[in-house]
Order: sequence, then structure tokens, then C-alpha cells
Amino acid sequence: MPTSPTSPTRTGAIARAQAYVENGRFETELARRVTFKTESQKLPASLPELQRYLDEEMAPAFARLGFATRVYDNPLPNQPPVLLATYVEDEGRPTVLGYGHGDVIRGLADQWTKGKGPWITARDGDRLYGRGTSDNKGQHTLNMAALAAVRAERGGRLGFNAKFIIEMGEEVGSKGLAELVAAHKADFAADLLIASDGPRVQPARPTLTLGCRGAVNFDLVCDLRDGGHHSGNWGGALANPALILANALATIVGSTGELLVTALRAPAMSRPVKEALADVELDGGESGPEIDPWWGEPGLTPAERVYGTNVFHVLAFTAGTPGRPVNAVPPKAVANCQLRFVAGTDADAIMASLQHHLDAKGFARVKVLPPPTANDGRFAATRTEPDHPWARFAAASLQRSANIKPAIVPQMGGSICNDVFTDILAIPTIWVPHSYAASSQHAPDEHILLSLSRSAIALMTGLYWDIGDNPSA
Repeated sequence: MPTSPTSPTRTGAIARAQAYVENGRFETELARRVTFKTESQKLPASLPELQRYLDEEMAPAFARLGFATRVYDNPLPNQPPVLLATYVEDEGRPTVLGYGHGDVIRGLADQWTKGKGPWITARDGDRLYGRGTSDNKGQHTLNMAALAAVRAERGGRLGFNAKFIIEMGEEVGSKGLAELVAAHKADFAADLLIASDGPRVQPARPTLTLGCRGAVNFDLVCDLRDGGHHSGNWGGALANPALILANALATIVGSTGELLVTALRAPAMSRPVKEALADVELDGGESGPEIDPWWGEPGLTPAERVYGTNVFHVLAFTAGTPGRPVNAVPPKAVANCQLRFVAGTDADAIMASLQHHLDAKGFARVKVLPPPTANDGRFAATRTEPDHPWARFAAASLQRSANIKPAIVPQMGGSICNDVFTDILAIPTIWVPHSYAASSQHAPDEHILLSLSRSAIALMTGLYWDIGDNPSA
């Protein structure tokens, strides 16, 4: 981008950034990044493509921004690499760490109905389709362009130091990232994280997210015998494990979604968290699901249920031969379960507490077991408090850019590797999501909204500008 011929201004930087979306450069750049089939769920076969995204796409892009780059091998075997881009302007000014992930969920090419499949972007009105457009290639592309706009407007300066992580294994649990950052803390050190992932609470409302709910996956297994037996000859004499397991589940979650196990409940919401969520309303957009107001913890709003409390899920339930049932008492039943939990929950005690509850309720035959692939789906819960000075600073900046009060979410409903930043680097975390809940991320026809992208790049440019204007922030 050319340097400004007049005095640099915040408005000028935002205009540069929005032109990047309006003149088609964003669509062109994102289309090129979507062509990389970076499916981390196909490890280790996909390792060469994951490496290629960093070497051929990200490293040159950051070099054009004036960043030095280094690609780190993952400390765990058969796990993907991580890129760190670094720009040092003035040691006395704050360092802002960015984050994005270049890996995506499986393409599911045979299920797409838009364009020519997941790896070629297709535009339909305001929607730009393609795998990774929403999660997360589109989001880190916008943030990189916002940095470029600020630097161009200031004649080659940002006003602060910057680092940016691009990891390639977020969709499979960010394995090895914590160990890598811990081993190279000085390289990754910063004063705060500003990153983008996940959806806004409403498509038109800027959103500031300060952490994430944790997640732990486990199986509930009722395994009574080897092989099934005729339901006529043996029905009534043999216990049915599916029915035992169904009754056990009914002691964990009530008929309207309330969590019945005291040890698994969330700690009480703090006053700042409660105040932050008071004006947050959930809206997935025109194709989003309709909220069930009667489901979940009693006395809470839908936003509080998603962003402020713990939720138990049954993700799958199997017994017998689903799809081709036979007249037999099944020998075994398995429920694949998950607890999404907020900061302050004792994550290490979740599975033991649940087993203790089942034993006490007379369901000792039901065992709480880790999933077949250990640690899959496990994330820590983290939160930067809404009254933290950096949170207040960012909220004020977003409001200035959008002329509307942003929604402040203490922790996003989903999970991400935020504990790497809060616990290992010990820095506050600010997430500004650039997608919306009905973007079909992880599904066929994933897309990003171009109107939301124009809004998002203005927010990020304004935020970066304000940090550069306030070096003591």
C-alpha cells in the first residue's frame, strides 16, 4: 500500500483497509489461500500441505509486511509446524501478539452445493464460499491487511511491535503448541494477544471475546456381556445396557437441560461477567437455528447459558446395530459425551466426579472412560476479566469505530488454545471474531460475509491504530 501524502489519520487507515475488501483484493488473496488443502484431520498424510501453506503463502505474506519469520517444528511426532512472524519497531512500546490457524476441517467435497467445491471460492451475493473462508483463513487475512493499512498510513510505522502466530493444528486440538511456546517463551513473549476466531453474537454487532470455555470429552460405557442374544428368548432375563445407560444419563441432565450433578456445575458468575452478558442476545442470522428458551440452566438468559455456565452434551449414543437393527438384546451401549465448562471449574476432577455420582446413584455398571484417542477434544477454560484495562481499552476502540456498543463475551462458547497465552505467556487475551454463527464452519458450504468483513477490518484497523496512538496503553 502507498504511504499517505498527507498527515496520517485513523480515518485514513480505516479507509485504506476497507478499500482492500471493496476492490476485490481480499477476495483474490483469500481465494489463493483456500486452494491449499490444509486438512489437519488427515495427519500425518497432510503434513506436506500444511508445511506448504506456511512456506509458500504465509512467510512471503509476512515478509511483505516487514516481518521476520521462523517456522518451528512441532515438538510432538507427526504434528504440524508453527510459524512465528516478528516485527520490532521500538523496544519501549508494547508488543501485540496475533494468532490464526491455517488448518481446516475436512473438505467434504461431495456435500457442497455452492460453487465448485471447498477449494475454489465462489461468491453468491454477500457470501463468499470456500473451506477456511470463515475458519480461519479469512479472519487472519483480514487482520494482516489491517496491520498493513495502519503501517501504510503511518508512512511505514505501526506505532507498536507485533508478533503473529500461524499454527496448523488447531482443528485437531493444537497438539504441541503449548510445549513449543513454553520452550521458546522469549520468542513468543508479548504484552497482550489480539486475535480473531469464532462468530459474533449477532452478524451486525461487533463482539469482543475475552477467553473460551473449556471442553473435555469422554465415553459413558455400559458393557454387560459378549455378543447379543435373542430379544424374545432372553428379553426379561437379560439386562439391556442401552436402557441402563439412558437412565444413568437422566440422573446427569434433567428433562429441560439442567445439570443435576453438583460437582459439574459452573462457579457463580462474577459481577463483571454478569454485567457484560446483560445486553448480549444470541442471533445466528437468517439461516441460524431457533433458540429453545426452555432448555438449559434455570434462571439464566440464553447468552448466560452459552457464555457463562457449564453444559453437558451427549454427542452420540450407540447400542446394537443402528441402521440395521436385529431382534437382540445388545451387549453394550456407549454414549460419547462432553462437558463444556467455564473458567474456575476443576477440569481435572470432572471424570472422577461423574463416576462418583453414577456409583452413588446405583449405576456402577456404567463406566466413565477417556475417548479412544486420549486427550482428543480437551481444552482448558480461560478468561480475561471484562474489567481488565486492556478489555476496556479494546471495547472503547471498537465502539469508536462502529459507533455501536460491542457485545462483550467473557468466554466464547467454543474452545481454542487460549490457555497458551493466558497461562504460559501470562498475557491478557482479546478476541474480535469476524464470522457469524450460521457460517457453516466445519460443514459443507462454509462461507464468510463480505459486508461483515468490511466491518471487521475497520474494527481491527481502528484498534491497531489506537494502540499505536497510546504507547503506554
